[in-house]
Amino acid sequence: MTTEAERYDDGDGLPLGGYATLASVFTAGIGSFALVARRRGVRLPPDVPPWDVLLMGTAAYKASRVVTKDKITSFIRVPFTRRADEGEASEVMDEPRGSGLRRAVGDLVSCPFCTAAWAAGALACSYAASPRLTRLVCAGFGALTVADWLQYAWTATQQTVEG
Repeated sequence: MTTEAERYDDGDGLPLGGYATLASVFTAGIGSFALVARRRGVRLPPDVPPWDVLLMGTAAYKASRVVTKDKITSFIRVPFTRRADEGEASEVMDEPRGSGLRRAVGDLVSCPFCTAAWAAGALACSYAASPRLTRLVCAGFGALTVADWLQYAWTATQQTVEG
């Protein structure tokens, strides 16, 4: 690391090079999509209705939770994280492991806020190429989010009745 990076990092071993690599991959992915879409004549929608923004936001939220917190997707995270704790509703709390790019990916796949940016980017690209299909996928993730909220509400009512 450079002296500036060491001062920024304050000795915590942040994988700044790994972060830069991931940011480059994200940027290259979006840029590649834009180039391919343009060459294939994909026309961007003239506007994005607020309802679609809300739907894609809900889908990005849920997709990021599925990737970063669900037990069933642990196989995605296992090369980059270790189990730190159990969360609510069968969610798990993972923490990154390793160093360099491995640690950077671990930070990404264990952070729902970080992963949501990638999910939102993928959904925005998908929306540009196929709005109807993207709405359908987002509706599925949205329905799953509503189902989760209903599960929490049901649990809360049962605890009130029992308590």
